[in-house]
Amino acid sequence: MGVISDTHGLVRVEALAALQGCELIIHAGDIGRPEVLDRLREIAPVHAVRGNNDRDAWAGSLPLTEVVELGGVYAYLLHDIADLDIEPAAAGMAAVITGHSHKPVAELRDGVLYLNPGSAGPRRFKLPITVARLRITDGQLKPEIVRLEV
Repeated sequence: MGVISDTHGLVRVEALAALQGCELIIHAGDIGRPEVLDRLREIAPVHAVRGNNDRDAWAGSLPLTEVVELGGVYAYLLHDIADLDIEPAAAGMAAVITGHSHKPVAELRDGVLYLNPGSAGPRRFKLPITVARLRITDGQLKPEIVRLEV
C-alpha cells in the first residue's frame, strides 16, 4: 500500500514511481487539485481525506476522516493529528495515518502505528520530499518512509 500527503496540487513523477505496484493508495489530505487523485487512481484505488487547504468545491465530497480496512486491520485516516477525535487503540485501530506537518513519521505508540508520509508536494523549509509504503503481513504493519530524489 502507498501513502502520500500534502501534494498541494503537485504530482511528482518520482512520487508516482515510488507508488507503482501498490494495490491501494491513501492520500492524507492537502491534495490541491482533483487531478492529483486522478493520477493516483491510474496506479491503484485511492482513499483520500480532505486537508485544511482542500477548500474548493471538488473537495467538498471528501471526508474529513475515514476508517479503512487494510489486510484485516483498520486504519484511521485524517489530515491533522491535532484533530484526532478517537482513542485509536480502544477503537481497534492498528494505525493512524495523517499528513499536515510535512514531517515524515512512523512510530508505534500504545500498540498503534502513527504514520505520516511527509510531503510529496512543494518543498517546505528544509524538510525532505517523501511518501510512505506500508506492508501488512499476518496483521503486522511494516512502514517504510521513501525519500524522493527531486
